[in-house]
Amino acid sequence: MNDTENVLNFPILIGDIGGTNARFAILIDSYAEPKHFPIVQTADFETIDEAIQNSILDQTSILPRSAVLAIAGPVSGDEIDLTNCPWVVRPLDMMRELGLRDVIVLNDFEAQALAVAAIDDEHMTKIGAGEKDEHSSRVVLGPGTGLGVAGLVQSRHTWIPVPGEGGHVDLGPRTSRDLEIWPHLETIEGRVSGEQVLCGRGIVNLYRAIAKADGKDAKFTTPAEITTAGLNDSDAEARETLTLFVTLLGRLAGDLALVLMARGGVYLSGGIVQKILPALEHGSFREAFEDKAPHSALVKDIPVYVITHPLAALLGLAAFARTPARFGVPLDGRRWKLDR
Repeated sequence: MNDTENVLNFPILIGDIGGTNARFAILIDSYAEPKHFPIVQTADFETIDEAIQNSILDQTSILPRSAVLAIAGPVSGDEIDLTNCPWVVRPLDMMRELGLRDVIVLNDFEAQALAVAAIDDEHMTKIGAGEKDEHSSRVVLGPGTGLGVAGLVQSRHTWIPVPGEGGHVDLGPRTSRDLEIWPHLETIEGRVSGEQVLCGRGIVNLYRAIAKADGKDAKFTTPAEITTAGLNDSDAEARETLTLFVTLLGRLAGDLALVLMARGGVYLSGGIVQKILPALEHGSFREAFEDKAPHSALVKDIPVYVITHPLAALLGLAAFARTPARFGVPLDGRRWKLDR
């Protein structure tokens, strides 16, 4: 695709659609800051088209001509299912119903990867040692409604996001305490994947398993209750849950750093890691991240950052929408465009 074909017509609707929340903004032109709209709860609308019409288009006189949407799930075909949400993205219907002439659909963690290339240091908190190589591969990892994973590599001065479903890799027990807890974890067809323990519902899964392993009743039912009690040290099972969550996140982050040789850094995104930042800074995360014999010394030199920008994915989408040629984002099968 040449540079002319790669250009998007303004105004551009950008959207980050997760399993629980959807965030939208409109870019008026390539120089203006995005016009943000209130966060949309996906459960409040039957379809994404209804959400965009009611929450965005009915609230502004601006009529977007193009859209760049990042969704939580693999992008394939003209009907795109979200992994943890009943919404289905149908770009052709969206163009007819919402007046759009150009729609691009990316994976949500491609947007997070794009954000890593665009975000300033002031919106990141470093966890532990290591210094990033500005031109080396990077990994983005984000526990939220699910567990998102993406890579970012550079070739010929172009950043290329690498989407995937790395949140669904196997995650096994390692310590004697893990072996006590693991039999009580809820599985998917017998598997304990990363997403079964490293997301919102995963926190609850871990907490219940720890309580069962100790023969105790689970007092808390939500991730927020568990992490709050863990952070203020008011409940032993919640404290252990938070410690184990941080440890398992460190193990997986270190594995992914090795997979991509991510000398450019590992970046943790999403609301959960922002809320448990003290546990990440002072807990077992970095120790677990570096515990990768025979390559512990290699991983020790890789920096880890928590992205603290509240709308990081939209920041990445805006960077791409302004200048698509800056990024190596393959659009075959992921772009729907009217000829006129």
